[in-house]
Amino acid sequence: MNLRHRVITGAGLAVVVGAVGFGTMTATAAPAPAQKKDDPKGLVTSTHLSIDAATQAAQAALDAAEAEGQRVTVAVVDRNGNTVVTLRGDGAGPQSYESAQRKAFTAVSWNAPTSVLAGRLAQTPNLKDIPGTLFLGGGAPVQVKGAPIAAIGVAGAPSGDLDEKFAKAGVEALND
Repeated sequence: MNLRHRVITGAGLAVVVGAVGFGTMTATAAPAPAQKKDDPKGLVTSTHLSIDAATQAAQAALDAAEAEGQRVTVAVVDRNGNTVVTLRGDGAGPQSYESAQRKAFTAVSWNAPTSVLAGRLAQTPNLKDIPGTLFLGGGAPVQVKGAPIAAIGVAGAPSGDLDEKFAKAGVEALND
């Protein structure tokens, strides 16, 4: 084998070994859920919001906004970012519908309020390029034992701080 073929073969082998190593590290970066001894098939139970709880949370967020004279849209998404409930308040702007959903999706994806995530854009500006996300204040995760099970997004108030205040009112309604 001539030098050129050896270099190409060696480079190809290095790429394959690197990819396998990276895949292994990526796959093992997060621990898998513990398998219960009484469940030999490894099935796990997850927690989610019922439609009633999601509606209650959305209504509480909308009520908090209306009490302050704000016209907003509220969206509640499940752990996978799928919209469960959307309430569009009277007079809410047309942009608020999608913005509320995207804020909720962003909050559940990173298990953090979107105001906190917006601050991370300075270090990682490419985060904003992830489809479906919106890094503006107004999204709040719903957690059980620290794990995200849903999120509430609010959009339409004149500031993200207000939107997030109303989203947190929805989360708090679930804790009452």
